[in-house]
Amino acid sequence: MSLFSRLFRKAPTRSPVPASALQPAPSQQNEKGPPRPSAADRALIAAAEESALRAAMDARDVQAVARLVVAGTSTKIRQAAAGAIEDPDVLRQLIRDVRGGNDKNVYKVLTAKRDALLEQARELEQLRARIDEAAGALERHSQRPYDALFSQRLDQFESRWQAVAEQADPELRGRVRQWVDRSRETVAGHLRQIAAQASREQAAADAAAQARRLREEQAQATAAAAAEQARLAGEQNRALTEQQQAEQQAARQIGELIRKARAALSDGSTSRAAGVRRTIAEKLAGAPPLPANLAGQIESLDKQLDALKDWKSFSVTPKRAELIQEMELLVEATLDPLALADRIKSLQDEWRTLSKGAGEALEADWQRFQQAAQRAYQPCKEYFAAQALVREDNLKRRDALLAELTAFEAGHNWEQADWRAVIKALRETKAEWRNCSPVDRQAGKQQQEAFAALTERLQGRLDAEYARNVKQKESLIERTRQLLASDDSRKAIDAVKQLQQQWQTVGPVPREVDQRLWGDFRQHCDAVFQKRQQESDAYTAGLENNKTQALALCERLDQIAALEGAELLAQAGAMAELRSAFEALGEFPRADTRELRNRFDQGLDRCKESFARQRARDVERGWDDLFEAANHVRAYRLAATRGLDTAQLDILKNTAEACIGSAQRWPKGGLDAVKKGLAPERSTDLAANEVALKMLCIQAEILTETPTPPEDQPLRREYQLQRLAQSMGQGLRVDETRLDTLAIEWVSAGPVEDLAYEPLLQRFRRCRERGNFRGA
Repeated sequence: MSLFSRLFRKAPTRSPVPASALQPAPSQQNEKGPPRPSAADRALIAAAEESALRAAMDARDVQAVARLVVAGTSTKIRQAAAGAIEDPDVLRQLIRDVRGGNDKNVYKVLTAKRDALLEQARELEQLRARIDEAAGALERHSQRPYDALFSQRLDQFESRWQAVAEQADPELRGRVRQWVDRSRETVAGHLRQIAAQASREQAAADAAAQARRLREEQAQATAAAAAEQARLAGEQNRALTEQQQAEQQAARQIGELIRKARAALSDGSTSRAAGVRRTIAEKLAGAPPLPANLAGQIESLDKQLDALKDWKSFSVTPKRAELIQEMELLVEATLDPLALADRIKSLQDEWRTLSKGAGEALEADWQRFQQAAQRAYQPCKEYFAAQALVREDNLKRRDALLAELTAFEAGHNWEQADWRAVIKALRETKAEWRNCSPVDRQAGKQQQEAFAALTERLQGRLDAEYARNVKQKESLIERTRQLLASDDSRKAIDAVKQLQQQWQTVGPVPREVDQRLWGDFRQHCDAVFQKRQQESDAYTAGLENNKTQALALCERLDQIAALEGAELLAQAGAMAELRSAFEALGEFPRADTRELRNRFDQGLDRCKESFARQRARDVERGWDDLFEAANHVRAYRLAATRGLDTAQLDILKNTAEACIGSAQRWPKGGLDAVKKGLAPERSTDLAANEVALKMLCIQAEILTETPTPPEDQPLRREYQLQRLAQSMGQGLRVDETRLDTLAIEWVSAGPVEDLAYEPLLQRFRRCRERGNFRGA
């Protein structure tokens, strides 16, 4: 069975027509040809061939029809037979057989039929390819993980599928529904993940806010504790200051008493010294602990007082002998020179104290003591001589440093000064000067004054340069601060970068000042960059906001496209507003611009398709209302034909008028046709009316290539013969206008019995549905 036979349910031929069956019989061929028949014979032959053609068409005898295509005696019969051939294999064989013959019209009819069938086959294959492609896209999409374009692509794939779903197999439609459900579950799962992520982020934000509140409370508590601690520390400092003042006052008083006691000891008055010592003891009873130096002085005073008392109690001679012995022991001592000198001086002071109270001078003891002192002092003398040489060398080194710095000042180009060299020279010279110590105070005084004057002059020059550089950096800071008010952030950033380069070229500045100025300069620079970043963030946020609004407009289009009926038509004016709103949004993020615009355009296309489908449904609903009203009018006219009473007629007429009044939309000419039907009946021949409706069904079936029931095949053949005579066998294209004309004729036809009318109406409406589908 061929593809077209399976598609249009034609009976297949049992076998291709052999070429011999399409040739005239041998008895009819001779070299000179048969004798030309008369007109009466030709008429008989034509009538016979017409009867044979009708019989072959009724019996669906393809071979007999094919023989008439090749061997028919008239072009009319051959063309009519060619127009009745439906099988592609037979068509191809016949085209080969008649190619090059004299009847070009038969060849054209056959090739036209073949081309039409091939075109139908191609359309069917394309339809199957679209079905497979749409189903395969949905299957692959159902296996993909979710991404940003998942929902949009799902909508696109569903739209493609919906366009071809009605022509798909039920099994494939079921599988596609499963794939769509799986894809929607993927979208739902993604939405659940987003919700869970949002919940986690909200929980984290709440935890962060709680931690921030705890840190703030802790900081407040810490600040309060610090304030309390500062208050306590202030009170302690005040108490400590008062205590220190009291200790200092007591120390001054005791120090004054120690001086008085020593003065008394110098005079040899032990009683007065002892009285002062008792006063000191009284003061010590209520005073805080003494400093170490005062304690040492009191200890020394006690020793002197005890020594004086011993001297007075015994004699001066043993004490002098003791001092001489101690001095002689110092000759061989290995003490530090400074400590040795201090000890020698201490023994000499004791000797002088003894001498004051001795009353007599023992020259021999003095000479021995003095010689021992000189021998003991010899290491100290050598040490102090070496120290004198060091001080002299330090003076010379300082002279060299002074001369070197003076030469630096005189030889430096102060018009283009190397301030880093000046800073280095000052720093290194001062450090070397401090290292060249000690020196003799008197000898180094003039030298120190010259050095101080020289460094002061250099420092003055450096300070002047510092001041100029500070002024330049402050100017750069001010210029940077002014850039914050600039409206052009890009130019402001370029200017800041130039100012930063200029900052690097400014000369030296004191370290503390430079750190402060750099902090201010950097703060203003950061503010300019931050302003630029804020503007960039605001611009990006604006693009994201436009994207959000654009997505909302796209969703609005999707909502409109999903509407039906009056709700959809009420949104017809919103399309221009949505487009204007979308265009007014301006820019979008670069990565989303094409996707957003494509989605919006696709949304507009879907809305337009929805409006077109809705208008088509409204038009078809108008035809439904027309057929329903025509049925009520038929019932009224049928009752009038049967002669029912006036009350029943009024009821039927009122019902028909109510149905006519309730319809909202009428096809062109439909309202006039049904209203005319309510006029007094002109035709009461029910059988003729039924035949008229059958002929309208047959015309519609021929237009839409729909099979006619067997009982009406004679009427179809008769009509086809009439049409063949008029159109020379050319096929008719499905014409929606022609179908509408037939529908108006249907409404205008006379009344028919219910049992006959309903099947005829179903036949006629099936043809309209088939014609609308094929015309689309």
